[in-house]
Amino acid sequence: MLKNTLLAMAAAVATTTMAAAQYPEKPITLIVPWNAGGGTDAIARTLASGLEAELGVPVSVVNRSGGAGVVGHNAMVTAPTDGYTIGFATAEMLTYYWTGNAEFQAEDFTPIALINFDPAAFHIAAGSDWQNVEEAVAAIKADPQGTYKMSGTAVGAAYHLAFAGFLQQQGIDPLKVTMVPSQGAAPGFQELAAGGVQIIPSSLPEGKTMMDAGLSRAIAVFSEERNASFPEVPTASEQTGEPFAGGTWRGVVGPAGMDAEAAARLEEATQAVFDSEAFQGFMSKQGFGADYRGSEAFETFLAETQQSVGAVMKSIGLSQREN
Repeated sequence: MLKNTLLAMAAAVATTTMAAAQYPEKPITLIVPWNAGGGTDAIARTLASGLEAELGVPVSVVNRSGGAGVVGHNAMVTAPTDGYTIGFATAEMLTYYWTGNAEFQAEDFTPIALINFDPAAFHIAAGSDWQNVEEAVAAIKADPQGTYKMSGTAVGAAYHLAFAGFLQQQGIDPLKVTMVPSQGAAPGFQELAAGGVQIIPSSLPEGKTMMDAGLSRAIAVFSEERNASFPEVPTASEQTGEPFAGGTWRGVVGPAGMDAEAAARLEEATQAVFDSEAFQGFMSKQGFGADYRGSEAFETFLAETQQSVGAVMKSIGLSQREN
């Protein structure tokens, strides 16, 4: 009897080990919180294709739009923890708690890997008197509130918050620059060229057409390093002497409490896809910033950003919570 018991125990251990080693055994769903056809969807589908090759199972992209991204992100939080339903989170996920649109925060997700960061940039009209960030900051500080306006994004969107955070770092009330919301960068740049606004905080790739046409200039990018495609544009940190980065990002997440082995396998596969020539070529061609951070670095990034976003949103009157 003892022999049979030991054999049964050994078989159970072997079965458990095999099951764990076989993840994934069935198709995986990747939730995208925005409509099909946009930048987030395009990156997610490229990633999903690569993950299929790495993991050997279908990875289906499911668009769960609605509520300015709340619906899709909430679906990620409430997904089963077995690793077969994961999400492609975006920067907006850290704003919903502060606006009161959702209860989840960074800690309610299992961070797997950050794969994209598109820093905001400081665009001005080609004919602007400002030659650098130092001159722009001095003017904004000195002139009355409302003298300068910015556009090219929505109120409370990632690029708006990035610019507001930069002003705050420089000791300027973010409300000194009036936000004129627009449906994307293109109409904002048109308004910049027409003289209706003085600042566009959108990414460098979004401003390329206007810069090439000689209608705008970028005097800074809000990232740790210069953009290789725009080497002539200095970082804000180079000019102020203070580290600053801000913009929009995208990364793979699961619900809190996700199976650790599944999360580790997904992280490994995501990095392999990220490092592939196909993925890097896609990101470069489309003008997306390829920035990889594994689970630990991504977790730190989310926790720090959750708090910094809250501070900025409070300063511009968008937060409905104190803490």
